[in-house]
Amino acid sequence: MPNTSFAFKQFIIKQDKCAMKVGTDAVLLGAWVLPNGSKHVLDIGTGTGVIALMLAQKTEAKIDAIDIDENAFKQAQQNVSESKFSHQVSVIHATLQEYSKTANKKYNLIVTNPPYFEQSLKSSDEQRSHARHADVLPFEELLDGVLKLLDEKGKFCLILPTLEAEKFRALAEKKGLHLSKLLRVKSRIDKETDKRHLMQFEIKPTEFSEKTLIIEQEERHQYTDDYKELTKDYYINF
Repeated sequence: MPNTSFAFKQFIIKQDKCAMKVGTDAVLLGAWVLPNGSKHVLDIGTGTGVIALMLAQKTEAKIDAIDIDENAFKQAQQNVSESKFSHQVSVIHATLQEYSKTANKKYNLIVTNPPYFEQSLKSSDEQRSHARHADVLPFEELLDGVLKLLDEKGKFCLILPTLEAEKFRALAEKKGLHLSKLLRVKSRIDKETDKRHLMQFEIKPTEFSEKTLIIEQEERHQYTDDYKELTKDYYINF
């Protein structure tokens, strides 16, 4: 299919209006998160709506998906309305800062694939810049919003590059969120350094678990069995 849409096994993501297209980060997070009986889920910065729809595929929960960008909001609305999960997902045009002040509910699960570039050069495309840069949603404000909205037994999951993940983890611990689960992601079997960290936080300290996932073997597009197993419910080729 052309770049304007991306087909998964149970839904199609149109992305012609969105600055950030469907990428590995979003798919990793959507596949990794376990709703575990959650009734209310929040997806912060939903973009195309891909993570919200991935979660809807594996849970009966009601999912609220928010985004600051009007084009992303409209795109996510379209993708949700054209899917078989439209009864489960509500798309809301709002910033997290606004939403956390007005929402009258707590969430069992909160997920986000957040903007994270803090010091890098910005794109001339303002929409893409907002989607990529943390000044629209600084880590501190993201955490403050999550703490207002997360149920005391709830889980908060996100994906970040390694350096940003370490900064975020330190800040989260200061604010009283404890890392309970960590997935280290390496892009290839011959790479020594982690490319991404998927993290799950909880308000109450609990048992910690850690794993490593390698996406590709020595050759490009030669995917590992672990990566195929994680994403097989979504990617058509797996």
